[in-house]
Amino acid sequence: MNPNFPLIVIAVLFLCCLCIPAGATIQEVTVKGTVAAISPVSNTLTLDHPRQYGCSYPARGGTICTYTPMSVETLTGTVPDRVSFSVFKPGDTIVATSLGGAGGTWITLAKLSGTRQNEENVTAMVGDPEKIPTPLAAGYALDITMAPDCSACTGLVCTVESTEVKVLSNGMLVQQNVLLPGQDLHFNGRNDGSSIEVFLRNGEMSAGFCGTTSGTGLQPISVFNITVVPPVGYSQTNLGTATTTRPEEAVILPTPGVPATNSVTATAATPVPPAPLPTTKSGMQPLAAIGAAGLVGLVLVMRKN
Repeated sequence: MNPNFPLIVIAVLFLCCLCIPAGATIQEVTVKGTVAAISPVSNTLTLDHPRQYGCSYPARGGTICTYTPMSVETLTGTVPDRVSFSVFKPGDTIVATSLGGAGGTWITLAKLSGTRQNEENVTAMVGDPEKIPTPLAAGYALDITMAPDCSACTGLVCTVESTEVKVLSNGMLVQQNVLLPGQDLHFNGRNDGSSIEVFLRNGEMSAGFCGTTSGTGLQPISVFNITVVPPVGYSQTNLGTATTTRPEEAVILPTPGVPATNSVTATAATPVPPAPLPTTKSGMQPLAAIGAAGLVGLVLVMRKN
């Protein structure tokens, strides 16, 4: 038997362990429906006639994503933040993403405008904006990068220390600022009556960004509040272009009754050169580094023998 065989087996098992997530990812389900009821007493929001979001990947052509009617008449879940009760009302059409299956716990709620499916867009959002596949209204988009506080981790989740928010208007960077929890950013510099406000309630990131690869805990969920005011005479046409948000992106609305400790208002749509913010983009980077070191060590041992 090859004398290096035990070493090879150990190395393979070690690398396989690195590929297995330290904590199981809880199922997330995105649905669309009409708000049937809200209950501040029970902290819940109920959707009527929900349709579940899903995508298919045909051998030819692009990805097809649609909402399919569900077998249930209603879905009820707790709201991500109590500001939801002043943002949403019965009759609103919304997209909602829940954690742990359909309903139960809403982690993001987004109000839609537009009368046709390919022209729907978001005018208000509460929760984690990464979880909503619908673009913002009026050509606005957000690029949000978070930096973790590695001294404030519980299990596999760390608190966000700061968040860089970039506001894009029709693809052009028009405003940016670094926010701490409880701070907001406001842009209204297009001179067309439109605006966007972003409020950071709290942020979370995977402990993998801080080098922690073992432990227990839910996946990180951030809470933003967002509002977009469309321009005067806003037309519901050509609104089907997707606005994507990375795991470190978001949009929001200043929470009523919660003063912002650092509000930034932009008054002119002048491109702002991006400022670098130290952050790690991929939670797998610590694992990749460990795996690479293991492979190098294995090669050295085999050569020595």
